[in-house]
Amino acid sequence: MAYSGAYAEIYDGWKADPEGFWMKAAGGIDWIKPPSRALNADQAPLYEWYTDAQVNACWNAVDRHVLAGRGDQLAIIHDSPVTHTKHGITYAELLTRVSTLAGALRAKGVEKGDRVIIYMPMVPEALEAMLACARLGAVHSVVFGGFAANELAVRIDDCKPKAIIAASCGIEPNRVVHYKPLLDGAIELADHKPDFCVIFQREQEVAKLIEGRDVAWHTFQYGVEPADCVPVDGNHPAYILYTSGTTGAPKGVVRATAGHLVALNWSMRAIFNVGVGDVFWAASDVGWVVGHSYICYGPLIAGCTTLVFEGKPVGTPDAGTFWRVISEHKVKSFFTAPTALRAIKRDDPEGLLIRNYDLKGLFALYLAGERADPDTIQWAQRHLKVPVIDHWWQTETGWPIAANPLGIEELPVKLGSPSVPMPGYDVQVLDEGGHPVSSGTLGAIAIKLPLPPGTLPTLWNAPERFQKAYLSHFPGYYETGDAGYIDEDGYLYIMARTDDVINVAGHRLSTGAMEEVLAGHPDVAECAVIGVADALKGQSPLGFLCLNKGSDRDHADVVKECVSLMREKIGPVADFKRACVVERLPKTRSGKILRSTMVKIADDAPFKLPATIDDPAVLDEIRTALQALGLARG
Repeated sequence: MAYSGAYAEIYDGWKADPEGFWMKAAGGIDWIKPPSRALNADQAPLYEWYTDAQVNACWNAVDRHVLAGRGDQLAIIHDSPVTHTKHGITYAELLTRVSTLAGALRAKGVEKGDRVIIYMPMVPEALEAMLACARLGAVHSVVFGGFAANELAVRIDDCKPKAIIAASCGIEPNRVVHYKPLLDGAIELADHKPDFCVIFQREQEVAKLIEGRDVAWHTFQYGVEPADCVPVDGNHPAYILYTSGTTGAPKGVVRATAGHLVALNWSMRAIFNVGVGDVFWAASDVGWVVGHSYICYGPLIAGCTTLVFEGKPVGTPDAGTFWRVISEHKVKSFFTAPTALRAIKRDDPEGLLIRNYDLKGLFALYLAGERADPDTIQWAQRHLKVPVIDHWWQTETGWPIAANPLGIEELPVKLGSPSVPMPGYDVQVLDEGGHPVSSGTLGAIAIKLPLPPGTLPTLWNAPERFQKAYLSHFPGYYETGDAGYIDEDGYLYIMARTDDVINVAGHRLSTGAMEEVLAGHPDVAECAVIGVADALKGQSPLGFLCLNKGSDRDHADVVKECVSLMREKIGPVADFKRACVVERLPKTRSGKILRSTMVKIADDAPFKLPATIDDPAVLDEIRTALQALGLARG
């Protein structure tokens, strides 16, 4: 580590005594039976944490704050520009709501270890459903609301839920998404049938209930005995979260209860620099890992007020909606995806809408989910005048692998880097043979085992798949699937998914570095680079450019300038000669660009429509653009 200071002291302290570090961190949690040790390596390389402890996640997120006399503090603020409503729920109200819901679930037979699928939009009831499951020791699996019926069916068959909790509908800026017909279709397709479904009826659409199977959210809670917290073992699964697998079958990432409580509690203070009474907002969805870690559990464990936002960065009603929410609800730390910021920047390139709001309570902006290009970071730094912190983690890890730990000390920001590894993560860059490479060299990013608390111990009912997917390629390491390098100061740079590193005439080139160059062009709002098959060079790079709103430049001129920019910044080795202007890029609902799908279209290779795609129509637009370049002829 080239940096001395508080961070280096804490990181080196963890490295010298990991057991002591994680036992000390465990002191921030209420235990029913405290752990006698942190790491359990009995089944290595399958590690567990705090195995012999007993704990309850709902107690740590709700009850203990009420007990500490903070029942009147807001636990949740719901801000929904799509329904034009806002309301707050205090910790005391949340306790009543969650214990009543848990009591109703228990009365219908839900017990410790049972699985419950939650299929809901961004409403506080989604968090209440998660916490009610945690209260009973039931294992929840949140599926993104509005997910296609066959995708929901696959998840029903994999985790075999006793119950499904769903809403009647979700609300998009221009349409109502009918959840109930999707749910009915999924149950019909699935071999496993739930015992019952709980339907939260929204006034925008009241769903038809199926007699004998479906119960209404309010009705079935009427007159029940509220449930107390059920103790669970430290390694008891808190939840299963499905992430798309490369083979098409989704991978059920398991989160063990105790480690997840300890790691999230530590991260709220050390990384996000918030604590009791602070307002924290992660603009994501409960269906993704960010929603689990930093909308529901993390902020509530830390005694913060968490913001549940039902809207979009642009169009609800404009590109100023995020700044309105931050100003109105006095948000201290804000977390969003770079893709959301790029959408705002595209609509409001000069940041004029930011000036309409008082953002003096905002201390930092955090970005994760996709690589944060320097251009977007600089735009945010210029207009928001607060630290803009890129950080990096995965569904699998549940909390940041690398970050700039503002709660410990603010390290210098290096554009394009999520800064430095957090305690618990020994991050290495390896070559194909599994040997560490020298600083500044591109390679596969891997984490030395054991992974810290809060990360996945296994995949649901698939331990062999877990080992094959993550542990077999580099023995003794967890393979992240990302490529990048570490500089001489110990800063990490994530340049691409390993699959997105392209090989041009024997040169390994990062698409991330190329995208960085294109994003620097004044007319380009967003871009993507893919490698297409080339008979001579193996692969050749191709750029897709989305232009700023109001840009009336000739497309051919912009492309020509981008080609010469690439030659100037990366050199002829990049072999970058082709780009096309498109209206939008194909993305998942969480904002990740579907580069591999674009490659398959360009190369006329067969592909499965990604389940998480936001709008399949974009793929036809991409195909048309590629055909104009003589590709995608199939």
